[in-house]
Amino acid sequence: MAPKIIPNISVDCVVFGYDGTTKSLNVLLIKRYLESKETHEILVNDYVLTGYHALENETMDDTATRVLRELTGLDNLYKKQFKVFGDPNRLMNEKDIIWVESENFNQRTITIAYYFLVKTDEVDIEKNTRQAQWFPVNNLPELGFDHKKIINEAYADLKAKSLSEPIIFELLPNKFTVKELQDVYESILGVEIDNRNFRRKLLTKKYLIELDEKQVGVSKKPSQLFMFSKDIYQKIYKESYLISI
Repeated sequence: MAPKIIPNISVDCVVFGYDGTTKSLNVLLIKRYLESKETHEILVNDYVLTGYHALENETMDDTATRVLRELTGLDNLYKKQFKVFGDPNRLMNEKDIIWVESENFNQRTITIAYYFLVKTDEVDIEKNTRQAQWFPVNNLPELGFDHKKIINEAYADLKAKSLSEPIIFELLPNKFTVKELQDVYESILGVEIDNRNFRRKLLTKKYLIELDEKQVGVSKKPSQLFMFSKDIYQKIYKESYLISI
């Protein structure tokens, strides 16, 4: 027998993706579209986070992992459960009521929110059946439900965590330059960072290993490559800012 859903408990996933080409932090959203069966009038046409009801045999982490895998095909990504959203009116917008009724959702649904970190080029959105699309975190389209609030709170948490935990390296290749690391910080924090101060402070960090390698396939002078050592970080730091900017 297939496991039953818990009708008033869901998981919503904020998938943050870093685009190394555009140097932008993005959010993966799916299309929400509904027409009237009688008149073909467009009733709902916006975007939402990916999410689904929890199943009776799942933990919340299991549900989040399942939802992410169904959307992106990926697993074993950094994820964080950051808040529960249970406002009684969170699904009471006019369009949301229409959608809830069409999908037979429970109007008093409580959602457990997670965020994930991924590099955008790891997600094949061309094959996605839910019309998934990346949007810059600071330039989002019209959103359904309370998903703008969920994204904003996830983003605020990500900013804070990027300064106190080594999660930023989830968005970089295994080997990276100082400039590439600076670009990720700037895209998340939304600030410009002084190059010299950043490099000076960064090179004192023992968990950043300078490699005997440089960039290849670049037209300009190749830059030095580095790696992040999780083992060294865990030995040296229990709770400390990665970098002060």
